[in-house]
Amino acid sequence: MSDDSQPCPKCSSPYGYQDRGLWICPECAHEWVLEAAVEAEEVVAGPKFLDANGVQLQSGDTVRTTKDLKVGGETLKSGTKVKGIRLLEDPVDGHDIACKIDGFGSMYLKCSVVRKDS
Repeated sequence: MSDDSQPCPKCSSPYGYQDRGLWICPECAHEWVLEAAVEAEEVVAGPKFLDANGVQLQSGDTVRTTKDLKVGGETLKSGTKVKGIRLLEDPVDGHDIACKIDGFGSMYLKCSVVRKDS
């Protein structure tokens, strides 16, 4: 089958055509998105890790905290430098960064409370 037509999943008409991201059936007016196209877009996009300023983060980056954080009865001050972060594909309780901080040990952080250090 050619890429310029798809059978309609509703009425099986062979004349489905693509208009931007949607496929449209001219006979029954049904609109749909191909599952393979949706899955391919998700794989290509992947998770995005953006800091509090919207800057893309990568594993190994150095970041600084943007606000004071309570950690086990102590306070991690705003501006604390965190070296060598590791981004998590599967977040842990909403936290997407694993790191080690001097004086605090291993912990998880959220991208929204850090900014990339230049």
